[in-house]
Amino acid sequence: MDVLSDMLAIMRTGRPRSVRIEWHAPWGQRFPSAPGSAGFQVVLQGSCWLLPPDGAPVALSVGDVLFFPHGHGYALADSPATSVAEPQCDPLAEGGLFESASVAGSGPATVLLCGGYQLDAARAHPVLRELPELIHLPAQLGLHSELRAAVDLLGAEIRQPRLGADTIVSSLLDMLLLYILRARFDADNGQCELTGWALALSDPSISAALGAMHRDPAHPWTVAELAGRAGLSRAAFARRFTTLVGQPPLAYLTWWRLATAARLLQESDAPLGEISARVGYGSEFAFANAFKREYGLAPGRYRRNPCSAPSAAAPPTRDVVKT
Repeated sequence: MDVLSDMLAIMRTGRPRSVRIEWHAPWGQRFPSAPGSAGFQVVLQGSCWLLPPDGAPVALSVGDVLFFPHGHGYALADSPATSVAEPQCDPLAEGGLFESASVAGSGPATVLLCGGYQLDAARAHPVLRELPELIHLPAQLGLHSELRAAVDLLGAEIRQPRLGADTIVSSLLDMLLLYILRARFDADNGQCELTGWALALSDPSISAALGAMHRDPAHPWTVAELAGRAGLSRAAFARRFTTLVGQPPLAYLTWWRLATAARLLQESDAPLGEISARVGYGSEFAFANAFKREYGLAPGRYRRNPCSAPSAAAPPTRDVVKT
């Protein structure tokens, strides 16, 4: 698994949700903030306006994708002059994996695909922490073809569900999230301003070391061995890794091992001894001590009630690095 795939596996809780809505003008909809979630909007038909809490309205057209990694609130409307109503739909509310609805007035239709993902803040990967409040991916001919294909498939599957739709839509929603993040990092690589993690993921040496740790967290990695995977001297590797990722290689490895263990505790019935071995601890006692330092609970208590754990310490976010 690569870092982005791991991020999704670690942070996701429950199932993603989505709603295909036909908005008929005049319409205006407020989407309140939803801490612990990430939401998206895709314009499938027509046009509309994004009305952010601060700043000027933004015109949206067919194919535009909006992603809100931290669950910040916003509003959408057919026109900046239309009054905005309180929420009429909540893609994260209890209910099915996907739904369809038609609301508002009787004028021209704008079709939106909206949805969201429930995230575990205690296991938030720094890749997500460093993202801005809003990612806007305008539709541009020839760009992000995989993302556009996933959007088309999602829209078609929700509009006319057939056999296997639950599995298909769930998988496509995961694909959509990864394609959005990939498009974001591709865009970063073409700009002059990059965050530490965007640089780390695009750096072949650091990416190779991260991939090795993610693929095999149980391996007794040393800085020298990771430097060999990166093709750098030990000192040069440690310096570059710490600068881009925000902490030394073995400190990140410890965080990754414990985040993996937290997921295994929630998603499996594996004994603690087996989990400790799978994430690189030689004894259950050493694993329990390390886990309690990170999550504030012993592994057994965390398994029974993960919501009672304080927010675990995560690798620090990095300041913007200008190149």
